[in-house]
Amino acid sequence: MTELSDEQKRDFEAAAFRRLIEHLRERSDVQNIDLMNLAGFCRNCLSNWYRDAANAEGVDLSKDQSREIVYGMPYADWQALNQTEASDAKKAEFEARRPRDH
Repeated sequence: MTELSDEQKRDFEAAAFRRLIEHLRERSDVQNIDLMNLAGFCRNCLSNWYRDAANAEGVDLSKDQSREIVYGMPYADWQALNQTEASDAKKAEFEARRPRDH
């Protein structure tokens, strides 16, 4: 395997993260509950991890600010435009698989 510098790793990880965010913005039809049920994380998880990273570096980033970074708009706006009611089956699956920190 090619040996990567720390800077290259950081740059490639950042590029992959930006690509993931772009993909999730394009796929607004995929609901957070679908992501949680299939992958165990969702857009809100990403925004929390982003905020945690910022806070760890001394940057005070609010939950709303980090969500806007991930969603590309205020969370309430995204919900109004894209969020649908989850079926009872999806809700039951989520509860059965729910991670401890959610």
